Amino acid sequence: MQVILTQDVKGQGKKGQLVKVSDGYARNYLLPKGLATEATKSNINVLKGKKESLEYKIKTETEEAQQIVEKMKSIEVVIKAKAGSNGKLFGSVTSKDVAEALTAQHHIKLDKKKFVMPDGIKTLGVTEVTVKVYTGINGTLKVRVEEL
Repeated sequence: MQVILTQDVKGQGKKGQLVKVSDGYARNYLLPKGLATEATKSNINVLKGKKESLEYKIKTETEEAQQIVEKMKSIEVVIKAKAGSNGKLFGSVTSKDVAEALTAQHHIKLDKKKFVMPDGIKTLGVTEVTVKVYTGINGTLKVRVEEL
């Protein structure tokens, strides 16, 4: 019997897969527990539609991410902060500060978790920050820190 798994089942497959199992296993375990549905023509068509929509969503999100990376190559974010006479900041510029400045200055909205800044920026000048825009798509952003 063929069934479509609605959850991951150890030894059988992952959620959304079409698998062939014995009739008894399907009727006595998978179907009553809600781990699978019967693989009728309508259920298979629904599964195909879900897969196609997921592929389309991923494709559009990767295209948007590529456009953001291209924009980031040509822009620079300027942040003003208090600094001492030797060029060291009082405190540091965090990923939250960079995300807010990027949204305010260039209207590109990214989550602060996407910026790779383990210790923040602690000195004046230009720093290149790596940004993980989407899975497998990274870009760099120039951040200029100026004195108040």
